[in-house]
This record gives sequence, C-alpha cells and structure tokens, in this order.
Amino acid sequence: MNMADMGATPPWLTALSWVFVVLAVVCAAAVLYDVYGRGHRQRSRPMELVWPLAALSTGPVALALYHRVGRPRSEKWQRERGTSDDGGLTARAATGGLPGGVASAVAHVVGVPLVVASGLTIAGLDLWAMIAVIAVLATALLFAWEYFVSTVPKRGLTSGQGLAVALLVAFVTVLAFDVGMGGWMLLLHFGVEFMPAPSDIAFVFLMQIGVILGFLTGYPAVAWLLSRGTKAAV
Repeated sequence: MNMADMGATPPWLTALSWVFVVLAVVCAAAVLYDVYGRGHRQRSRPMELVWPLAALSTGPVALALYHRVGRPRSEKWQRERGTSDDGGLTARAATGGLPGGVASAVAHVVGVPLVVASGLTIAGLDLWAMIAVIAVLATALLFAWEYFVSTVPKRGLTSGQGLAVALLVAFVTVLAFDVGMGGWMLLLHFGVEFMPAPSDIAFVFLMQIGVILGFLTGYPAVAWLLSRGTKAAV
C-alpha cells in the first residue's frame, strides 16, 4: 500500500496542521529578527541559517531552545552580560543536534517529491523508498556540514582524517535521528494506517512532528559523540 492509497485527512487534523505550520513560520521569523534586527549575531555564522530552518521544522521547540541557548551564545549577549557560559554538555548536545534535524528536514523537501515524481518503490512500497532516499540525502548534507563547517575545521583534522570523522558523525547522527523520524513514519503507515499525500498540509505537520521525535532520539548520540571528542560543538 502506498501513501496515495491512504484515507482522507480529517478536518480537525487539517486545521491543526495549518496552525502549527503558520506558527513555525512565525517562530522562524522571530529568530531572524532577533539575530539580524536586534543584533544577536551568532559566533558561528552558519548557525544563523540553522536556527531559523530549525524553527521552520519544529516551531516553538526550536524557538525555546534558541532563547535558552542560541541567543546567550551571541556576541552581543555575552558582551553586554560578560558571560561565555555554553550551558554544559546538555546545551551543546541540544544545539549540536540541530544541523542533523535541519539536514533531515531539507532531505524531506527534496527526497519526497523526488520519490513521488519518479515512482520509486522498494518492495512495492514508496514509503521504504522515501525513508532510504531521505536518509542518504540527510547523511550527505550533514557530512558536508561536519566536514566544511563544524567538526573537521574546528578540530584541525587533515583531509583524510576529516573524511572518516565527518562521515562517522553524520552516519551515527542520522541513524539515531531516524529511530524517531523513520519510526514515526512507519507507525503512521503500518500502525494507524494513515499517511496523508505529500501535497496535503497534514503531511507537512506530521513530518514536523517526526523531526521533533528524531531530534529527541538523536540527542543521546550527539551527546555521546561530543563527550568522546569525536564531534565538535557548534
């Protein structure tokens, strides 16, 4: 059974989906305003892109994390308050998981239409193809982040070492993330037998829920990588 064969979306879920999606857009706008309008620029400039994209994916979850961890890491905040506390491993692991969540969200935006347009299936099911394509794309995106932006340059690794470390960090993070995200998709499809079409706003909302779940299941893996010194904090 493919997603196109699933039942119609109930009106209450459509309404809830629109509310959350609009709220996520507002949260992303709030982060952008705080960074550029109020001058809370991030010491790691690429994180200025990650934070609003994370808010688009998870809405108030990312906004709350930004106010708790992101803003206090800004140059302006620390200059005015004379503090550089990074919040410890808990905060570092929370923010360290954001690029993986964003990579997964972007992989969904690219991968789902790709699978639908191509008609690709695995074992006769488009869901398996989507999970596989999204995982490959997310791993590639996160590998690029770790190699060019985060772990490799911050640890000063050689190109050969960097390739192995960046790939390891990306693979472990995405695998842990997919326990939540992929598990959620499988539950919707096989457990409750409901998965809206990708063109349905409810599909967007349910995937946002999946990103939040993936963020939670990916957190222990990110914390472990940080504690071992394999991954660099962002």
